Amino acid sequence: MTRVLLLLPTTSYRTGDFLRAAEKLGVGVTVGAEEPSTMERLDPEGLLTLDFRDPAACARRVAEFAKTTPIAAAVGVDEDTVVAAAAISAALGLPHNPLEAVAAARHKGRMRELLARGGAPSPAFRVFSLDEAPERRSREVGYPCVLKPTFLAASRGVIRADSPEQFQAAWRRIAAILEAPELVRRGGAAARELLVENFVPGVEVALEGLLTGGRLRTRALFDKPEPLEGPFFEETIYVTPSRLPETAQASLREAAARGAEALGLKDGPIHAELRWNTEGAWVLEIAARSIGGLCARTLSFGAGMSLEELVLRHALGRPVPGASSDERAAGVMMIPIPAAGVLEEVGGVEAARAVPGIVDVTISAHPGQRLVPLPEGSRYLGFLFSRAADPAAAESALREAHRLLDFRVE
Repeated sequence: MTRVLLLLPTTSYRTGDFLRAAEKLGVGVTVGAEEPSTMERLDPEGLLTLDFRDPAACARRVAEFAKTTPIAAAVGVDEDTVVAAAAISAALGLPHNPLEAVAAARHKGRMRELLARGGAPSPAFRVFSLDEAPERRSREVGYPCVLKPTFLAASRGVIRADSPEQFQAAWRRIAAILEAPELVRRGGAAARELLVENFVPGVEVALEGLLTGGRLRTRALFDKPEPLEGPFFEETIYVTPSRLPETAQASLREAAARGAEALGLKDGPIHAELRWNTEGAWVLEIAARSIGGLCARTLSFGAGMSLEELVLRHALGRPVPGASSDERAAGVMMIPIPAAGVLEEVGGVEAARAVPGIVDVTISAHPGQRLVPLPEGSRYLGFLFSRAADPAAAESALREAHRLLDFRVE
């Protein structure tokens, strides 16, 4: 049986969706996870323990494993696994992005360097060491600016500053976040770095695409109708198709393609964050992976094909369909955490499900779980999904469903 290696962190939202996609394709699955399990002894072909922080060691481990259990594709599903997936694919002689390109997409400072060098429109930036004095550095940058860690995702630790005083406060807050032992282990030297970049005004969008031989095919362009002006940048609503003029959409697609080329990405999914203003399109970030969380559930291709199945088909060299099969607009809300504390209960779920246009309500947090909002936190309370005749109706359904939810946090 054809077998795919899925690199799935234990914290991933997408484990079930990728496993269902593999089952639909009729392929065997070996799960690569970072935590050891007794299941590895019971099912030696189905589970491998891998240290995603050491891509070379992952490649050696899988190469040895593949001598008896051939692997046809290795897929990393999120930020913490894509570099290891590229290293494994290289060791097995499978199609993959250059390792240095994927590593650059994981490090925001290196990404900014390559985007600027490749002529992709992106904000001016500087990378500082957290061992430096924020008072001095606050006098060397322009305002407004955005401070962020170089290796985190999901807007964690991202803060806008409009003055030297705000800059210093943001610097110290991010430094405190990066002192967490888990982040020190994950980030290594990057846990002592800070990226400072010019704030780019304008509307923000997210582009979902697939690279084949360096050529980008856009699979979806999401509007983000909530203003993302800071001081924090919590993403909530995504709606597709975009309501921007076609000229703006074409410019955004071109900027994403130029950004992927500048990074050296050539194969597989990308998720790009961009902004559009009077000066044109700007590349904020490009990740060498598909969209995070459960947001992929808004998309379907061909005969009801999920984005996860599309990614696996591409990795396995199988045909992939073109445009989305659903003509309706679709939206997702990543339910923000209303306050820090312990979740007691989420009420109003059935009322939210009954809102016209809502197709699913998923509460991923559980009673008794400690909730941590941005910028310290990195997870959402759950997800709302909508489909409607047009993007405005899809957005309206999400807002109404969210209004009906009752969050009780101690």
